[in-house]
Amino acid sequence: MKKLARRICLSVLVWAGVIAALIVFGTARPPPVDATITQPFASIDERGLPPIVAYRARDGAQLSFREYPAAERRVAVLIHGSAGSSIDMHPLALALQAAGVTVYVPDIRGHGADRPHGDIAYVGQLEDDLADFMRAIRPVHPSAQWTLVGFSSGGGFALRVAAERPQSFDRYILLAPYLKYNAPSLRGRDDPTPVLPAGAGPARASPSGSVPRVEWTAVSTGRIIGLTLLNRLGVHHWDGLPVVSFAVPANVPSVTAAYSWRLLRNFGPHDDYLADIRAVARPMHVYVGTADQLFVADRMRAEFQAQRPDIVVSTIPGMGHSDMVTRPAAIAAVVAAFSP
Repeated sequence: MKKLARRICLSVLVWAGVIAALIVFGTARPPPVDATITQPFASIDERGLPPIVAYRARDGAQLSFREYPAAERRVAVLIHGSAGSSIDMHPLALALQAAGVTVYVPDIRGHGADRPHGDIAYVGQLEDDLADFMRAIRPVHPSAQWTLVGFSSGGGFALRVAAERPQSFDRYILLAPYLKYNAPSLRGRDDPTPVLPAGAGPARASPSGSVPRVEWTAVSTGRIIGLTLLNRLGVHHWDGLPVVSFAVPANVPSVTAAYSWRLLRNFGPHDDYLADIRAVARPMHVYVGTADQLFVADRMRAEFQAQRPDIVVSTIPGMGHSDMVTRPAAIAAVVAAFSP
């Protein structure tokens, strides 16, 4: 019995050491800044940007959003992408407002004006925050049609909401949605580089028109493995450790440079994103650019329509990833979806 006890203790110590080593040493250096993704946001004209307004979440936190009021009974809630903030959605919000759509743009917890950056308290908190936000603003528009519009990781999160809490909105629009790290739509190293049209600009394309490959994230794979093992044992104490960093400039107040394990797991669809697609119970429209640096448009269409042929996936020629919420051609397509 003593030998067995020693072996068990030794095994526990070895596994504890392995997990600790993965968590401590299994990290990745932040990637270099990638201008093809960040420059369109850095170039946004912030004239007319509404001031930050706050609502109270169920944990007492004051969370931020911006409002673009309009007269008609159509309301859109816009969800920004990874590392971003409500400022990133300003061009699209202005265009929708001009078309008579009232727009609300929250800073997702852990982003923008909501501090601290890069972390949340638990997986599922973002859905709770959105429910609290809707509880605060829905009475202002009692007979409105509500649309949730999500970009990139915000698009993945909108898919999560559509599957988990479909009654929250009347319809959903996903713009270049992130689905999962191993989704077929994610552009791989062996995929041909997308090509932008002439006049895209030297910061965005080479003279040939092809776009350099993008390394948007640096993932701490070892740490994720260690935290996953702990989670399976019911241990979540270290879920607030950063596990992914983004190719963003340092020291920009509105930018979130890294995500914790629990924020990474929450800001996107569920692990079984195909089940999320199958579970969609309200109208959904997906848009993606043919020159998206992160996703392959044709494969994204195939992923959605293999599960739900009724979900329309529209490709917008020549549009890169960030273009979907910053360039007029992409914005016009989204605004057209709100036409009566």
